[in-house]
Amino acid sequence: MPVINVEDLTDKDKAVMEVNQLKLEVKLERWLTSKCCEEIKEYIQAGVEEDTLVKGISEDKNPFKEKGGCVIC
Repeated sequence: MPVINVEDLTDKDKAVMEVNQLKLEVKLERWLTSKCCEEIKEYIQAGVEEDTLVKGISEDKNPFKEKGGCVIC
């Protein structure tokens, strides 16, 4: 898709682009935020056992574990 410099377009061209975008958006199915939040919460809770961000990384498998301390003499 070619890059379009909006500043070079006429007002009519900008209006046509906006109308086309709105036509695309009106076709999208909309969901209630409360329903989406519930589904996201269930999805997260279903995978919590495998999620390293929640569970953490075991010390023996952690590639970023400090090898030793820093000593300043």
